[in-house]
Amino acid sequence: MTSTATVRLHAVRKTYGTGENTVTALDGVSAEFAGASFTAVMGASGSGKSTLLQCAAGLDTVDSGQITIDGTDLAGLSEHARTLLRRDRIGFVFQAYNLVGALTAAQNTALPLRLARRAPRPEAVAQALAEVGLAERAGHYPAQLSGGEQQRVAIARALITRPAVLFADEPTGALDSTSSAVVLAALRRLVDAHGQTVVMVTHDPVAAATADRVLVLADGRVVDEITGADPARIAARLTAGAVTA
Repeated sequence: MTSTATVRLHAVRKTYGTGENTVTALDGVSAEFAGASFTAVMGASGSGKSTLLQCAAGLDTVDSGQITIDGTDLAGLSEHARTLLRRDRIGFVFQAYNLVGALTAAQNTALPLRLARRAPRPEAVAQALAEVGLAERAGHYPAQLSGGEQQRVAIARALITRPAVLFADEPTGALDSTSSAVVLAALRRLVDAHGQTVVMVTHDPVAAATADRVLVLADGRVVDEITGADPARIAARLTAGAVTA
């Protein structure tokens, strides 16, 4: 692990429920995500991968342990400060595109800045769309875009604040294989050409193979780390470890 990690988790524990109904979602997870790196997080349903993403992004709190983003300890922040950190330093992309149908691609991209009462610079909006290959679609509405294009607008929207890290939760889960490949190529390009840190939850070994490494979770713990593997090898490792994605 690098000492210049953008995101660090140390001994993070997260439970839901109480008493006999307590469910441990994260059980002492420690992980680092370096700057300008692409990490895929995999695991069976209930393994804790989405909880890891939500806690790392400050969308949920933890019971114990430490999470730092760009050197800032989330535990030391008020709810207001946490909200500002999410707004300014964290990008999040969901499986659902969550675009506003009445707004163009450019207007959807600029929305986080407008909500923060900051005037979006047209050139910054154009650059964010260009980074995901949609420079020519800025004036189109969501209904005029394919699913893959809508997801790339969602990525551009997450990038407009120039976040320290981009979290993506199953960003290709609702897409066909062709659209998925385009979205994954856009994420890969953000890392390689623009130095973006990307952490992506996925169930798909093909998607995971786009990343620099794969973290595998089971029962709330990191049980494997895979680097330099193709989809077949990733699937085989998951199966061998009885952690079917």
